[in-house]
Amino acid sequence: MSYLSENYVEETRFGFWFLRSRTWQHHVLRVAIDDLRSLFSEPLPNHPVLLDAGCGQGKSFQYLRQTFAPQRLIGLDADPHSLNLSGEEAARQGMEVELLGSDCASINVPDASVDLLFCHQTFHHLVDQEQALSEFYRVLKPGGYLLFAESTEAYINTWVIRWLFRHPMHMQKSAAGYLDMIRRQRFEFGPRNVSYPYLWWSRAKDFGLFERLGLRQPKPFGQREETLVNVVARKPLEGAV
Repeated sequence: MSYLSENYVEETRFGFWFLRSRTWQHHVLRVAIDDLRSLFSEPLPNHPVLLDAGCGQGKSFQYLRQTFAPQRLIGLDADPHSLNLSGEEAARQGMEVELLGSDCASINVPDASVDLLFCHQTFHHLVDQEQALSEFYRVLKPGGYLLFAESTEAYINTWVIRWLFRHPMHMQKSAAGYLDMIRRQRFEFGPRNVSYPYLWWSRAKDFGLFERLGLRQPKPFGQREETLVNVVARKPLEGAV
């Protein structure tokens, strides 16, 4: 059974392979989760219910367990083959993970039932981003957190990414565009809860080669086009304005 819809743009064959690679696991997933953990202003929820929206092949599961110690972990993805591989990954890690075949714009999870919602490199595949974000807000408990990590249009629109991967180009946003969209959905966050990683792999023009060779200094924040944005955004507590 396929859960894919016109809201989701499937990955290329290369992209599917890349999401199994050590580079993806070690240099992308692990780094993003560590960074998101550092953006919390308050203590983490104890033994949270954690939803991985766009879990792909389940390579995030071990890092989410290590970092957030969820009592219940739910993996959601629109691609049935990815879900099968997620199940295999959970078994390999000795983890219990509930797997849901679903579009992010229509999540079969009750209202206010999730403490943490992890959304990593998923949004740039979605067409109906506003509806997906509304669903994230709905399923989170008051006081729950959206852990959002995304590549911006400055990265997605480079020739190498357009050549190797597939995305709905008309939906790509800048870092400010993603933050504005999250804020419009009534999520709360401040500067302390946002980061703009400038990682070597996100600089698709030269992958930061000149900086790593010491031939050029990286552009400082405010003088460059941001390629990544991470934010920990909180759903307001009940009764909050």
